Amino acid sequence: MRRFKLICAGLLLVTSLSGQAETQVQVVGLFPGAAVLNVDGQRKLVKVGQTGPGGVVVVSADSRGAVLRVDGVERTYGMTREYSQGFAAPTRSQLSIAQGAGGHYWVAGSINSHPVQFLVDTGATSVAMNEAQARRLGLDFRVNGRPMVVSTASGTAKAWRVDLNSVKVGGLEVLGVEAVVLEGDSPTEALLGMSFLNRVRWREEQGVLMLESKM
Repeated sequence: MRRFKLICAGLLLVTSLSGQAETQVQVVGLFPGAAVLNVDGQRKLVKVGQTGPGGVVVVSADSRGAVLRVDGVERTYGMTREYSQGFAAPTRSQLSIAQGAGGHYWVAGSINSHPVQFLVDTGATSVAMNEAQARRLGLDFRVNGRPMVVSTASGTAKAWRVDLNSVKVGGLEVLGVEAVVLEGDSPTEALLGMSFLNRVRWREEQGVLMLESKM
């Protein structure tokens, strides 16, 4: 059956002549060599050459846009702002975290939908965790990670740089977050570092850390 394209509020819908939507695709994040896709409501970070939800293949990607193969047809996609049903603009999420013991900020969240207890660390350049925590999250960091050496309070340590599909605390979710997995047992708690915090608005006032999503 012949198909046609319907453009609606920046969202590309591939439909049949009967008007039934077949594949709904959004690009909600762009990185060199990867894109965060929302395909029929399922979000995932997909690297170039890999297949994402709904069989969508990322052919190429950079900060300007991505070429995707959808239903066997290649098209160029730009960044799309996500909309809720009815195309209402998304609301800004906020989260307040009270200072805990030792002046630290602790917050429950998730990595790739798995629950994680975070220690907020503005001195950490990335979200960081030890190798046991990474295995519990199902991260195959020795295969998919990029080996590196990091400096810690105890000296240098072997580590792997990985890309997380999502990191979420409260109602704030950031997609495509860079993280570091350290060899050994440190850090004892997953660190919520600047690779997440730089993607939201945050400030500290009188023992309360306030986080707010960017529009």
